Amino acid sequence: MHKKIHNSSILVTGGAGFIGSYVVEELLKSNPAKVIVLDNLIRGSYENMKSFIGNPVVHFVEGDIRDTSLLEECVAGADYVFHMAALRINACAANPKEGFEVMLKSTFDLTELCVKHKVRKVIYSSSASVYGLAQHFPTPETDNPYNNQTFYGGAKLWGEQLFRSFKFMYDLDYVALRYFNVYGPRMDTDGKYTEVMIRWLDCIRDGKAPLIYGDGSSSMDFVYVRDVAKANVAALVSDVTDEAFNVGNCEETSLKQLLEALLRVNDSKLIPEFKEENTVNPVSRRLADNSKAKKLLGFEPTVTLEKGLQELSQWYFEKKKASALSI
Repeated sequence: MHKKIHNSSILVTGGAGFIGSYVVEELLKSNPAKVIVLDNLIRGSYENMKSFIGNPVVHFVEGDIRDTSLLEECVAGADYVFHMAALRINACAANPKEGFEVMLKSTFDLTELCVKHKVRKVIYSSSASVYGLAQHFPTPETDNPYNNQTFYGGAKLWGEQLFRSFKFMYDLDYVALRYFNVYGPRMDTDGKYTEVMIRWLDCIRDGKAPLIYGDGSSSMDFVYVRDVAKANVAALVSDVTDEAFNVGNCEETSLKQLLEALLRVNDSKLIPEFKEENTVNPVSRRLADNSKAKKLLGFEPTVTLEKGLQELSQWYFEKKKASALSI
């Protein structure tokens, strides 16, 4: 149990979402007085919150962070804030105006309200997207962000700089966490921007050849969602402020290796089918250097890729089975 969390009031924006729901579960282990979850349920869901929605400590507010009066109601009285509400990277590209409203303006509104209501500390969900194609592998936090070409990465970096300036001007404590490729149960399974491993799980279920676009050499650093939640809590309970930290698994996994691991944990003998890549991927490698988080936050990932893929597969196939039975 963490003393800082015990009997405190905590706001989690996007707390019904994939990562946010795990953060709420992690916070509840330390008996906070109140956890306010603000979510518009576009990406989040009641299903994600089923382990805690009936907990009297949790106050769920269905609403949008663009509603500043509602946002103020949620911030007022909060000791700490986790700012996790965001659009996906593809959604920002598809609608930059909405990206501005959600990722920049609402983050600014939240930051002002945190100063106004004397919030003790904010944990801001940033992203490895700020690096674009990094200069070094493993990538330390000191790598510059000038290779980023995405609206999403630019917005996340702006958020980091916003919190840094408010620390300087108003002494608002914060920590920014740069997530690498987060996966696990509750990840998005439907819609236009479904993750590649979900499409591959569908292929495994249906006995169809999984597709790899390109030669499969593009790599990512896959970090399990429960580890990400623990990093968030470690950032809150530490005395560290005005810092950004990488949150990855510190393992570089190519798409080809990822598929091989997914097939292996599901005892599948399917042979992948390679297709010509139809888009240019400006970021062909990701690999985190977590040494700063280990030193200053005491954070280290604990879930191996194979263990995480086992849990993801089990959750997804059970979800699909339940969905089929309910039709």
